[in-house]
Amino acid sequence: MSANSATSQAIPPIDTSYKRIVAIALPVLLANLAMPLQSVIDTAIVGNMNDTAKLAGMGLAIQLLSLLLVSFNFLQYASSGLAAQALGQLANNSNISAVTVPTPLLSILQRALLLAFVIGAILLLAKPWLIDFGLQALSANPESGRAAKAYLDVRFWGVIAELMNFAFIGWFAGQGKTRYMLYQQGFIAVLNIVLTLFFVFAMQMGLAGVALGTTIAFWFGILMALWLSRQHLKISWSVLFKADRQYFTKEKMLRLFSLNKDIFVRTLILTLSFAWITRLSAQSGDVILAANAILLQVLSISAFALDGVAVSAETLSGQAAGRRDWPRFRIIIKRTGIVSYGLAIMLSAIWWLSMPTYLGFMTNIESVFTLAYDYHLYAVLLPLVGVGAYWLDGIFFGLTAGSVIRNAALILAAIFFPLSWLLYQQWDMTGIWLSVWCLLLLRLVILGGFLYRANQTDSYEKLQPEA
Repeated sequence: MSANSATSQAIPPIDTSYKRIVAIALPVLLANLAMPLQSVIDTAIVGNMNDTAKLAGMGLAIQLLSLLLVSFNFLQYASSGLAAQALGQLANNSNISAVTVPTPLLSILQRALLLAFVIGAILLLAKPWLIDFGLQALSANPESGRAAKAYLDVRFWGVIAELMNFAFIGWFAGQGKTRYMLYQQGFIAVLNIVLTLFFVFAMQMGLAGVALGTTIAFWFGILMALWLSRQHLKISWSVLFKADRQYFTKEKMLRLFSLNKDIFVRTLILTLSFAWITRLSAQSGDVILAANAILLQVLSISAFALDGVAVSAETLSGQAAGRRDWPRFRIIIKRTGIVSYGLAIMLSAIWWLSMPTYLGFMTNIESVFTLAYDYHLYAVLLPLVGVGAYWLDGIFFGLTAGSVIRNAALILAAIFFPLSWLLYQQWDMTGIWLSVWCLLLLRLVILGGFLYRANQTDSYEKLQPEA
């Protein structure tokens, strides 16, 4: 018997059943759905203040925060990958376990949290400049700009906690501890609701109260995550905060950046694209900006739900790529695609049925409600329009095809920005929504082109970085 045959018998085949795909996706989906609730809750409360400028300002503030914070979500990707590798190394050593010797896993979390603190502190120190420059870049009108600034002045005090939250999400996910993600994100969401309602309605703090509730919720979420980490590693509080110098070398700190430089470029381009859409909305007036702020929450919620299946695609395609099992890789592409589009159809159906109720919950401003309802079908179809982009993201992340992900984003930017400007000039509000659709569809077409070419030439290996 050949060595290859013996190996194939020793290693069980990858489970690519639909049941397995759903089993991976479901916990991530539930945990992810708790994440966008922060902005949905804030937007809904402000949307019922009967002040269009405040709702428009909320849309600007959330977009500016996303532009700043999501640019640093490499903290999540790096923590996830490094934690998975460390766990695998511990499992391969029969004399060591993550329970008895937690230092490698713990040090990954500590490094990510330290880096998050440093970046957050810099953003906090630069707060006045970032807020003024950011709102000017987003073409904020005077009234909505003042509302956005009132919110951001308070919310910025939570940026350190929000960056640390990225690190915890990645660290838990890398070890397959998705239930801890669910506990933490669910805790933040529930506490945010309680605190925000208290500060806004009991304390009459307005926009500042909305921001304060979210900020405090994130900080308490970090305390919750620290407690969960201590329970997971079965260590004391003193050990949790004790650093081992050998794991804090310059090389190990820089690795957090180097692992994800291509993902950073891709994420920055996508975030700038949505910031550009917000700028176009702001140029059209506060009513359009407010209506789009509500409707784009549909994309945020749907994207987090669809990301659950994308994680399945990433996990299984990564396993197949690691084994160079390309026939099974093709099966994974097909089946995760079927599950992804099936979920997208369900989400669009849910949004279609619930949209009137959703819009009524999000705002009591008649002009904003009417405009949002006029364009609600564009939002209802967002899951179907965008699912392909999220699904293929998962496939390419599984391949660790960083250069392809980066190049696809650069091609996207070259096409999207001039195209969206032409659409906006031609059709105004309709042009904005066609731009959103184009952003999602272009990602599908460009990544699909790379994948199709690799499939036709049977050269999937070329998509991966050299060892």
